[in-house]
Amino acid sequence: MISTRELTKDFVVSRTETVHAVRGISLDVEPGELVAVLGPNGAGKTTTLRMLTTLIAPTSGTATVAGYDVSTAPSRVRREIGYVGQGNGAGHSQRVSDELFGQGVIYGLDRRSARRRTDELLESLELKDLAQRKVSDLSGGQRRRLDVAMGLVHAPGLLFLDEPSTGLDPQNRANLWDHILRMREQYSMTIVLTTHYLDEADSMAERVVVVDHGEVIADDTADALKKKLAGDQLILTVAPGNQARLRELAEKLPGAKDLETGGDRLTVRVTDGPAALPILLGAAHQYGVPVAAAQVHRPTLDDVFLNLTGRSLREADANGKAAA
Repeated sequence: MISTRELTKDFVVSRTETVHAVRGISLDVEPGELVAVLGPNGAGKTTTLRMLTTLIAPTSGTATVAGYDVSTAPSRVRREIGYVGQGNGAGHSQRVSDELFGQGVIYGLDRRSARRRTDELLESLELKDLAQRKVSDLSGGQRRRLDVAMGLVHAPGLLFLDEPSTGLDPQNRANLWDHILRMREQYSMTIVLTTHYLDEADSMAERVVVVDHGEVIADDTADALKKKLAGDQLILTVAPGNQARLRELAEKLPGAKDLETGGDRLTVRVTDGPAALPILLGAAHQYGVPVAAAQVHRPTLDDVFLNLTGRSLREADANGKAAA
């Protein structure tokens, strides 16, 4: 559905300064996948999506989307995709139903088909009761549902979502994603999204692509990334004076790393925490090391980003916003 090779984008700021926003991204997305693209502010996520949706032209490299080259056949790409950007796409003074109907006509539907499609989406995204309301009178969650409806009006096989739930409260986020996932199943869509909510990527995406400084630095399932790049953390509490002996035992665990002791606690990162914990507890019992408490901490995607870049995604975002 998407194939890019060494895709780059440079922005000339002045005669002496060029910003290399995207630095050679190669990426393949298969039909039906839901792929989440993660990275801090300024990593190149939105720029990459804007190139794939033909909103800006690549500086170099190639990209085909839904079978068409973004540089030589941009109009064909646009007919095959839906795009929900970070800002609201509907006109504030327009009625909800009119915006959807007009979007359908723009995409080439006849008036009857556009009206039928409008009614379908109003029903599917729970906007029917708001059909005659002005866009300016909608809540944030309602506007985002309308944005998604506008991106789906021509039943695209590929939907791009650029931070679709940013700014929504937890309930509206959950409701929006419930609608998106139902639409995905109903229309067998491929979805590519950017998000700063790591739980969204973790729970819904089949693949996670991590981008930093305009480059792909990781690409795999969330579980595989967490297992390979971060690992599980074992946290054990022992009686004073036993940390050194327990550390010796922990160092013998397969794949043990990041061993730390402090106070009455020992932490160690391993590849498979549920399997390693019984081994460590058995060794501690065998050598007379009393363990008062033990737990396994499963890694998050933020742990993965920390492992890859030396900083957490939240820290990177905070610094990016401060710099901006």
